Amino acid sequence: MASHTSRTVIYSALAGNTAIAATKFAAAFFTGSAAMLSEAIHSCVDTGNQLLLLFGLRRAAKPPSAKHPFGYGLQLYFYTFVVAVLIFGVGAMISILHGWEKIQHPHSIEHAWVNYIVLGLGVVFEGAVWIVAFKAFNKERGRKSIWSAVRNSKDPTVFTVLFEDTAALLGLIVALLGVFLSESLDMPVIDGYASIVIGVILAITAFFLAFESQSLLTGEAASHDTRVGINRIARAEPGVEGLNQALTMHFGPNDVLVALSLDFKDTLSAKEVEDTVTRLEQAIKAEHPDVTRIFIEAQSFDADRRGRKLVEDKRRERAKETP
Repeated sequence: MASHTSRTVIYSALAGNTAIAATKFAAAFFTGSAAMLSEAIHSCVDTGNQLLLLFGLRRAAKPPSAKHPFGYGLQLYFYTFVVAVLIFGVGAMISILHGWEKIQHPHSIEHAWVNYIVLGLGVVFEGAVWIVAFKAFNKERGRKSIWSAVRNSKDPTVFTVLFEDTAALLGLIVALLGVFLSESLDMPVIDGYASIVIGVILAITAFFLAFESQSLLTGEAASHDTRVGINRIARAEPGVEGLNQALTMHFGPNDVLVALSLDFKDTLSAKEVEDTVTRLEQAIKAEHPDVTRIFIEAQSFDADRRGRKLVEDKRRERAKETP
């Protein structure tokens, strides 16, 4: 489940985008600006996206059931992917098509001063939301670079809002330039080009969010530091002869499944193996609180290698049979 900070970021973005979207639609209707209408659609899509993220958080918080024994945490990643699709399918495509229509049939912007006021206020409000999202993101990333933090983040809600708001700010700047140049040069076609540029910004944002969320949705492993820590704890346990495999998977931002294949010392009794497993689980969960489930398999090194070879041979056979 995502943290309370994630919800705070989403609620602040939802409030800001709702107010901004209504204002932009009114200004677009009053002035006839294509760039302003694109920005209004952009804010409307962002508002819907925040509602989807909140719905995803609620669904992800459901307790495990017989049908979903590992819980519903992956639904948060699913709804993040839906958000990316909506940004591209609704926001980007409508903005590009509307801009193209304005280029084909240009008309002057009326009462441009309304656009300046609305877009200026939009920059202020979007900037405030962006600061909230960036502070939350900075708290999460620690000393990592921005790119590394985004690539390694398991909570898509914070970086989704951050990238949405970054795209929104860039779109507002483009819209302002489009309105200003269109009016000052008496070239209404520039307003249409500005709308297309806004659409391209949204498409790039959507592609990046879709790429990140699909990785989480399809079974991304725990962070490198977490995996190294788990391996170290397993190998340091006195009753363990060797570590065959250590597999991890995120079922949510703070929900990690760990599967270990261990070669226990042959001199251990069944009771001593059970005690070793208990100590391992306690040590791993103490050092890595995000680990919620641990499954440990007792298997010799040779048996594990034979099992892996058998699986690999079957995969090759299926690959050859596939046309």
